[in-house]
Amino acid sequence: MTDVLVAGAGIGGLTAALSLHEAGIGVRVVDAAEQLRPVGVGLNLLPYAVRELTELGLGEELAATAVAPDAMVHFDRHGNRIWAEPRGLALGYRWPQYSVHRGALQLLLLDAVRDRLGDRAVRTGTAFVRLADRERGGQRVILRDMARAREYGVRVGALVGADGLHSAVRAVLHPGEGPPLWNGIRMWRGTADWHPVLGGRTVAVAGSNTAAKLVVYPISRPYQERGRALLNWVAEVRFPPTHHHGHAGPADWNRSGRLSDVLPHYAGWRIGDLDVPAVLAATRHILEYPMVDRDPLPWWGHGPVTLLGDAAHPMYPVGSNGGSQAILDARVLARCLAHTAPDREAGLRAYEGVRRETANAVVLANRDMPADRILHAVAERAPDGFDHVEDVLTPEELGELHAAYRRTTGTDVAELNERGSWGVG
Repeated sequence: MTDVLVAGAGIGGLTAALSLHEAGIGVRVVDAAEQLRPVGVGLNLLPYAVRELTELGLGEELAATAVAPDAMVHFDRHGNRIWAEPRGLALGYRWPQYSVHRGALQLLLLDAVRDRLGDRAVRTGTAFVRLADRERGGQRVILRDMARAREYGVRVGALVGADGLHSAVRAVLHPGEGPPLWNGIRMWRGTADWHPVLGGRTVAVAGSNTAAKLVVYPISRPYQERGRALLNWVAEVRFPPTHHHGHAGPADWNRSGRLSDVLPHYAGWRIGDLDVPAVLAATRHILEYPMVDRDPLPWWGHGPVTLLGDAAHPMYPVGSNGGSQAILDARVLARCLAHTAPDREAGLRAYEGVRRETANAVVLANRDMPADRILHAVAERAPDGFDHVEDVLTPEELGELHAAYRRTTGTDVAELNERGSWGVG
């Protein structure tokens, strides 16, 4: 009997394991991958997520591996500055924002789980298959040993599907949903060993994804300490509606992309001291991914089963919300289960009551892409660049950029700084 079984050893699943353990709840994690490796590229952790990881005792480890940006700056495709805002501590939060390699963060969490829960707390090469019979006080779950090609059953008090965009647990709970929904934007991602640019702590956003957009930021503290920068970049290019989803390729975070596909869209781009084509060309491994999400669900789970992170609310990568929202899910889940013990079903419904509408609202806000409407207006009104942004945008439109980030990040500075902890204490 496992009290709580988490399917998926990603950022959300591992944070859930640490949070449940902190709350005194027994937990085990399974993942279909034979080996958990540091895959992926960069992501931003917003202050509300950094707070949760800090309260889990991981603040020093995060600070040692990640970069804390002090500003987000928007440029047009010619490098003209449109708008800027401080980030993290510089904006007044008690916790920083961190830019970090996704794989480095996952391994940091994995090491913490194994250190605190034991080496057997995470079982790789083990996939969730289906739900079997409900049992008194729990649920029987069928798992598959991938190496032996053998299925077997385990009894759990609760099952948490944290198995990502293509969640097997979600497919059982919500059959017939179909593939993820593509919005017409293809993304290429990569990291390049480079010299520090734009002051060394800037999240730079250039262009508009109505045509081509680029996001660039450093993600490694060790590189920074050596006087270098591991630059993470994300290139977004919109294709016409006639460009069918199938041509965008599968939604697989590890799918390789080609420099020849992305480079022509950024020919001649230079943002201050950032030579965009040169950084793209210096990237050893490019990944390609369609920008997809799923429609918000009216319910996440039933009985002793629920969803978490991308399995519950996959969203566009707007406002740095994906990983941050999964971390918040994990912390709320542990708190709700602890406060309703031993009734696991009541705890799961309480968790969903706190998180579902809030997370669904972020999904819809990200679809709206309010900041990109302003960037598109700049591109339309000043296609050849500008000298003063006030000649292109009204004060109200510049104010809308501030409001857009408030809607997508969803956490006011004073609200986060003053609210109580989600930890169980």
